[in-house]
Amino acid sequence: MITIGINSVYHESAAAIAVNGRLVAAVEEERFNRRKHGKPAEVGNAHLLPIEAIRFCLDQACARPADVDAIAYSFDPAGRAREFHVDALAMPGDWGSNEGEQAFRESLDKVRAAVGIAFGNGWDDRLQWVPHHLAHAASAFYPSGFDEAAVLVVDGIAEDASTWLGYAQTGKPMQALAEIHYPNSIGFLWEKLSKYLGFSEYDGCKVMGLAAYGKSSRIRRSFTRLAQVDSEGFSVDASLAQFRLDSFEGLESLFGKRRRFDEPVLQCHKDIAAALQEFTDAAVLTLARRLHGMTGSSNLCLAGGVALNCVTNQHVKERGPYHNVFVPPAPHDAGTAVGAALLLQPAPATEHMPAQAYLGPEFASQEILKAIDQAGLTAQHTSNVAQETARMLASGAVVGWFQGRMEFGPRALGNRSLLGDPRNPRLRDLLNQKVKHREDFRPFAPSVLAEHAQEWFELGRDSDSMGFMLYACGVRHSKRNRIPAVLHQDDSARVQVVEQTAHPRYHELLTAFYGLTGVPILLNTSFNDSEPIVCTPADALSTFMRTRIDAVVLGDFIVRRTN
Repeated sequence: MITIGINSVYHESAAAIAVNGRLVAAVEEERFNRRKHGKPAEVGNAHLLPIEAIRFCLDQACARPADVDAIAYSFDPAGRAREFHVDALAMPGDWGSNEGEQAFRESLDKVRAAVGIAFGNGWDDRLQWVPHHLAHAASAFYPSGFDEAAVLVVDGIAEDASTWLGYAQTGKPMQALAEIHYPNSIGFLWEKLSKYLGFSEYDGCKVMGLAAYGKSSRIRRSFTRLAQVDSEGFSVDASLAQFRLDSFEGLESLFGKRRRFDEPVLQCHKDIAAALQEFTDAAVLTLARRLHGMTGSSNLCLAGGVALNCVTNQHVKERGPYHNVFVPPAPHDAGTAVGAALLLQPAPATEHMPAQAYLGPEFASQEILKAIDQAGLTAQHTSNVAQETARMLASGAVVGWFQGRMEFGPRALGNRSLLGDPRNPRLRDLLNQKVKHREDFRPFAPSVLAEHAQEWFELGRDSDSMGFMLYACGVRHSKRNRIPAVLHQDDSARVQVVEQTAHPRYHELLTAFYGLTGVPILLNTSFNDSEPIVCTPADALSTFMRTRIDAVVLGDFIVRRTN
């Protein structure tokens, strides 16, 4: 049986395909159209499908549209109709207003016709609506390898709920046990405060990095007026948050004047970020404990955009009542395409797949050479690409590493990565200023050989998600001065543990670097510059030529900067 999952209801447009219970491909539309998040999250564009992602998935499965048995869209209009309430604090014509809701419904009504255009006339009758949070839950449970698990989904909003607590067992329908509804939303709180702090609504990662520089105690009393943790989980004061208004009066009454994007980041801004992180840690841990009381399970699956918060994930893993915690590589909205595709399979596989993050396109040597030639560049072919790349990195080079199938999800995991020597104390500033063009306070992540991870990092309880860069772990005191480029302000690092079985070529590179330097770690950040992560060889070469990267390694070919 072949099923395709589609997400295009809000943002992070994506498609996934499953064949006979197993996931074959998954990719985000932004990697093809080169527009961040695929499309803007507007009320009237839910019918704009990820066409290029769908085409790739069909090609990867060697399937025609006529071969597809079911098409799953990760949103349920019927659930929206039952649960939605007009928001008095909403902009006319935008989300939450009567006019905005009408435009949203009209765009959802166009989805079936859009499917007919994408797959051919007559195939729109194979469309099925899948509740958004159920798709999130499935994206975490089925790849987890657990026979049963508590499942917690925390994001901005689905049909109307912002948080979903449930239970999953192999071979049985998922059970929804409880929900928390809008305007109580941790995801929206991060979006709103990100904008208050002078960033965009998509810049929660910046706020998470900034939090390490702040002291939450300085504004804790004011913050608790905005959001509180309670026995059920949490609550948010909607009159202060004003989520759907382009207004910050409520927040300014608590924290002072909003920061503009071109103004300096002050200590007060860092303290707000720290308070937000502290609240999120406490709220999600409370939800996890509540869910454990409902299920008694020793396993927890986390999904939703908030599950990208590696600090909170580590907090829950270490302080929660679960023996095992799993987070998929794409817990955000793109991951609902995976969950939707698997939900329509009669018997989806529930086994952990080490390489499940690598579900995108890959390119043959002939395609790589063609792109190099078209870019007017020359390449060196090497039979030992890991050793040669390790030598460049050990000598101080910043290298674009383009290998195998592209990662699914927002984190580069060693196939579309920029790599550097973590021993170099100047590398972080160089990358932020000269390559990535981003704020100086933002940290970079380490990739570490699994065999040596415990020697360097305080990993805590084991998790099969350690390979997805989803936990912030402490760096051991004796090792901190050896890897300054990946050490954050609070002596933590967002670690990616690299297993040989999951990623043999990247493991080989780390092993070669370890042999040269005695450090089994590389600085790893996404291969991009204010754009989606590179997808094709042409994308990689374009980014290489626009930035200060020293070399790019595509398969077995090395292109070096000559001036």
